[in-house]
Amino acid sequence: MKQTKQLTIIIEREGDGYVSLCPELDIASQGDTVEEAKSNLIEALELFFETANNSEIERRLNNEVFVQQVEVKIG
Repeated sequence: MKQTKQLTIIIEREGDGYVSLCPELDIASQGDTVEEAKSNLIEALELFFETANNSEIERRLNNEVFVQQVEVKIG
């Protein structure tokens, strides 16, 4: 049975498409839709884990990623 790992993804609109980023590994992808950007990033992450050795995974993996929304004054 394959292992799984919970990771964070951030998807932003960029021009006519979307860019997706996994901040824990600093791996990004893109797509024409939110779902396509998400799917492409998952594929890129799975490929990374299939091909990277343990030392590269350890070196790149940042387990302390905090995603929060803040309120700031703009006027």
